[in-house]
Amino acid sequence: MPNQTSPAKKRAVRGSKTGRPIMALLDLLGRRWTLRIVWELRDAPLTSRALRTACDEASPTVLQARLAELRKAGLVELVSASGYRLTAMGRELLETFLPLHRFAERWSKRNED
Repeated sequence: MPNQTSPAKKRAVRGSKTGRPIMALLDLLGRRWTLRIVWELRDAPLTSRALRTACDEASPTVLQARLAELRKAGLVELVSASGYRLTAMGRELLETFLPLHRFAERWSKRNED
């Protein structure tokens, strides 16, 4: 696996030699299970086990790696009793997905008529 830099630093990331913020964010979000984790945390905090179940039994190793990356990026935090939850910035990111979610719902029905 190639060395993946922190999305917060302006270093080369997949798809960009400059590490522009948008490219660093897209690199982070493009990693396997990352978007799913953000989506599953949309309503309430989840423990590691509950999150793994919500993510279709994703590998615990990969899930923990993604959670660590999301924590480092300031999008997810660990709350002792209730597990992982989105930070304020994570919730802001989620809000940017909602129009895409609504579009996807309409798009999925395009052949039903």
